[in-house]
Amino acid sequence: MKFYNREKELSLLEKIRNRALKSAQMSFVVGRRRIGKTTLLVKSAENTECVYFFVARKNEALLCEELIEVIRLQLNVEVFGTFKSFKEVFGYLMELSKTKHFTLILDEFQEFLSINPSVYSDMQNIWDKHKEGSRINLILCGSVYSLMKHIFENSKEPLFGRATQRIHLKAFDLSTIKEIMKDHNPNHTNEDLLAFYMITGGVAKYVEQLIAAEAYTFNSILDEIFSFNSIFINEGQNVLIDEFGKEYGNYFSILSLIASSKTSRVNMESILEIPIGGFLDRLEYDYGLIRRVRSIFAKPTSRSVKYQIHDNFLNFWFRFIYKYRSTIEIGNLDYVKDIVNRDYKVYSGRILEKYFTEILIESGDYSQIGTYWEKANKNEIDIVAVNERKKKMVIAEVKRQSKNISIPELQEKSKSLIREFSNYKTEYIGFSMDDM
Repeated sequence: MKFYNREKELSLLEKIRNRALKSAQMSFVVGRRRIGKTTLLVKSAENTECVYFFVARKNEALLCEELIEVIRLQLNVEVFGTFKSFKEVFGYLMELSKTKHFTLILDEFQEFLSINPSVYSDMQNIWDKHKEGSRINLILCGSVYSLMKHIFENSKEPLFGRATQRIHLKAFDLSTIKEIMKDHNPNHTNEDLLAFYMITGGVAKYVEQLIAAEAYTFNSILDEIFSFNSIFINEGQNVLIDEFGKEYGNYFSILSLIASSKTSRVNMESILEIPIGGFLDRLEYDYGLIRRVRSIFAKPTSRSVKYQIHDNFLNFWFRFIYKYRSTIEIGNLDYVKDIVNRDYKVYSGRILEKYFTEILIESGDYSQIGTYWEKANKNEIDIVAVNERKKKMVIAEVKRQSKNISIPELQEKSKSLIREFSNYKTEYIGFSMDDM
């Protein structure tokens, strides 16, 4: 697959590298697994002096031996002596960077927590001692979001405040997803585009996997997901178990309920019969997997809160794969595929709402975008977008089929909402599959 998008990130990485010509730079890169962090960093370092090293979970002395060999090959330098600890290797590299400018990329940097946690305090001491006069461009990359955040953003950790740049790599935007579909399936339908967006959510690895399988239509995408030995079947576990550790069962149960539209805390607690406030907070703030949603103009203290899973694929995985894992365990993949087909129109309708919300966000025309509902979930409105400067508001209904949209009904549901915005110009819109 060709390299798509990431122009802003590449430009930023180039600026950081140029700054390192004069003074040492430490950047850390985070993003969920499969998002394309490694590909981006390797691309950014093309035709430059660079050491790329993947931190595997193994004996520290063996790891250092491998790293020294990589340094010899990638920097074309003679390295003398024996290095048994990462502290020694990093000290050597910081000294080397005083006479030689280069980039050092350490991938899966959080793995040092398992190998030797003292590496972080050793790095802090060496960095503080040698950064003056150094011209190293140090990039520390990790895919366990909570651990990377803890390493660099917890004030009690040794590397807190040392990084000069933070890069949070996110999924491809809708423009890029459309470009990819146009390149690989120029005759795609809107249904194909919605299915591709629903599964990949713009995550580079999933995009690459579907392209490799030439799965561009709804049916071929489902066939690929529920095929024998599909990488997608265990993907939710592969992505999240390292994040959650031993308590993953409770987190998985909560995410499964949210994906199945049990989105209020009260509803979830009544099913699970345990208090889940702490779990929800960690899922939102520590892991960045969910977000709390309030009616667009509700007060921040409003207790009328719903929860959503950010990630399209994980939402699908918890709704259709984790929920039916017993059926999948006995190999009855066609049974689960039939359930997806049965529920697809309702499920994809919610994804379509997210699609048009992202369209409005990417337009840059609005200061606030959200959903709206009143007490007891009455008068629900799919999308409300506000431009405070121009005093205009868009109120939108989203349906798969345009014939099911009623603007008069939308206007009726909006009466209480627009009462406080009488000086705004309000536009009522219906979005359907035809508008994708």
